[in-house]
Amino acid sequence: MSVPEQIKILVADDEERIRKIITDFLTREGYTVIEASNGAQALKLCSGVSESDKPDLVILDIMMPVMDGLTVLEELRRTTDIPVILLTAKSSESDQLGGFRMGADDYITKPFSPSLLVVRVQAILRRRGKLGTKRIQCGNVHIDEMAHAAYLGSEQLELTPKEYDLLLYFIENKGIALSREKILNGVWNYDYFGDLRTVDTHVKQLRAKLKDSGDMIVTVRGVGYRLEVR
Repeated sequence: MSVPEQIKILVADDEERIRKIITDFLTREGYTVIEASNGAQALKLCSGVSESDKPDLVILDIMMPVMDGLTVLEELRRTTDIPVILLTAKSSESDQLGGFRMGADDYITKPFSPSLLVVRVQAILRRRGKLGTKRIQCGNVHIDEMAHAAYLGSEQLELTPKEYDLLLYFIENKGIALSREKILNGVWNYDYFGDLRTVDTHVKQLRAKLKDSGDMIVTVRGVGYRLEVR
């Protein structure tokens, strides 16, 4: 995947080792990376500068000195919609839901896979139109993002907007077990107050429209769903 040189990512973490690992992986993919070692520095790099100087995405550790990551996120959401991935050792569902409600775009717990983090970054940037990916292939299914259309083989699928978003979300997170809460936050956004059964209903409809490829969406008992490419 080609990455425009102007895409800038801010990595904010008080551990130099963590910043270096993330920076190495992101620069290898062609991103420009800037770093902050505390929350106040991170906020300064996102605020009071021209739009062209602001980062396109922020990877933000929660536990940082001077100003913690949640406070930074709260301040950012007052003035900007820069996508934010929270990075933290806190893994409880309540912590994650709290982060999403405050406006986080994604939530990754330590220890983490740097490769998975890169995939999450790419997924968010694609949804924001920052990356020029036009076609995403997954088994016999492919998505043409420029046309906002999904295909099963050569047949265009008649999907509702939410079914399309759900399919794209599954493909972007293929191989990952996703809870219903995470799917709801990722597809319907954190401020949606509907029933979790909404996810089940849409998954059922999407499976039916994918026909034989619908079994790629596997039910994970006690968790939610996972997309498996077979």
